[in-house]
Amino acid sequence: MTMVFRISTAAAALFLAAPMMAQPAAAKPAGASKVIAMVDTDNDGTIDLKEVLAVAGATFDKLEKDADGTLDAKELKGRLSKANLKAADPDADGTLDKKEYLAVVESLFKAADPDNDGTLDAKELKSKAGK
Repeated sequence: MTMVFRISTAAAALFLAAPMMAQPAAAKPAGASKVIAMVDTDNDGTIDLKEVLAVAGATFDKLEKDADGTLDAKELKGRLSKANLKAADPDADGTLDKKEYLAVVESLFKAADPDNDGTLDAKELKSKAGK
């Protein structure tokens, strides 16, 4: 499944929501080193999936305003196009629950990790898939 998401290496809180995860298209992405500093809780100079998912989970919780346990297009605030939301929504209910949202984040992380070492460094964050 090919999903083209607007992800920002500064939105992960989001993931986009602070880095790596997605932020509105109008927002200016942060630099790779700034993203790493924001997300790298073990201070090893890279971001691993556990760190990214922690930020993405917190971002989900922050975006989820109506307490129904899902994010709809309005709550996603442009982080995904309608087509991308549909592609990331396996149950076709027009929303993403936390599990679906984190699955999107994980797939984006893996796409940005071409050497499959389980971490993203500054070079990978600057790649097309990491932006």
